[in-house]
Amino acid sequence: MSTFGQVFVKNNKYKPQGSFHHLTPNTPIRDADNDWKLLGVTNPRDMTYIHSYGGEAVFFESLSKKRLMATRCDSPDCDSRGTVYMPFRIHCPDCLCRNSIIDITDTAKTTATIHTFMVCERSGAFNLLEKPIKFINIEFKGVDTILMSYLAVGEPRFGQKVLPVFRTLEPTYTILDLSWVVDGTAESDLPQGFSF
Repeated sequence: MSTFGQVFVKNNKYKPQGSFHHLTPNTPIRDADNDWKLLGVTNPRDMTYIHSYGGEAVFFESLSKKRLMATRCDSPDCDSRGTVYMPFRIHCPDCLCRNSIIDITDTAKTTATIHTFMVCERSGAFNLLEKPIKFINIEFKGVDTILMSYLAVGEPRFGQKVLPVFRTLEPTYTILDLSWVVDGTAESDLPQGFSF
């Protein structure tokens, strides 16, 4: 049996396999200032979440294939027809029709610039990014929304051209499979597992 729980879908039903529960013994909580008097016990628990991407699955799958997918409203009755959304939106917020999936990889490689940025020296629990984290808001020509991501290589500046890089080696199938580097970055300087 697997050490970690895994899930697949068959006949339109989730099929969990492996171990989702790990027993961890309780341990005493004692008062070091009062003769180590017992105050309680720990109650460790592991939680495994099954998170469905639904209509966004194509976005996360495409990152592992070096593709950046966006969506566009193509509804003929919508005042927002032709609006391109990045980050990916399944439905148009104006007419609620299902958006069309489009590939904007080439647009990102040629027109992505830093709209604004912030540098975080500290982060919260469960952060997986190396500090300082250079969060960047990216704008693309022909895209009506702005994407928030992070700069893996280089120092951010307003209006600076950036290029997408994709985690293709051991992808996580999360937004962390997409990062950005300043234009002119050599492939040898990319973070491990990432490529143009």
